[in-house]
Amino acid sequence: MTAGYCEIEHTADWELFVWAPDLSALLEQAARGMYRLSGTRLYPAPRRSHEFDLPASDHERLLVAFLSELLWLVEQDGLGFDTFFLNLTDAGLHARLEGAPVAAQSKEIKAVTFHNLAIRQTAIGLEVNIVFDV
Repeated sequence: MTAGYCEIEHTADWELFVWAPDLSALLEQAARGMYRLSGTRLYPAPRRSHEFDLPASDHERLLVAFLSELLWLVEQDGLGFDTFFLNLTDAGLHARLEGAPVAAQSKEIKAVTFHNLAIRQTAIGLEVNIVFDV
């Protein structure tokens, strides 16, 4: 499989292993995995779109900022997303997302951490382990 995610056993928090062929796909898989870990389900309608920009000081900070923005949108606006249009430039990320109000969330993720966070280049793309504070 060229992209995906899976949960890794962790003592106190949640850890997610994510892989993808490039950075934009890695961000998308990380978002999908985070929503899956928290048991986030969306209403089928009304559909909503949301756009934002994030600076790119480095890939790890961008990943944490992107996932943190998604957590904030769930908490503040009750919105989750299942369609991702991510445009990376030297300046940063422009994200255009489509989704819907959150119907249910079985577990709360408090924060995305930098604990042992390092995006690694592999022969088939990128991979990263992300630890979430619950």
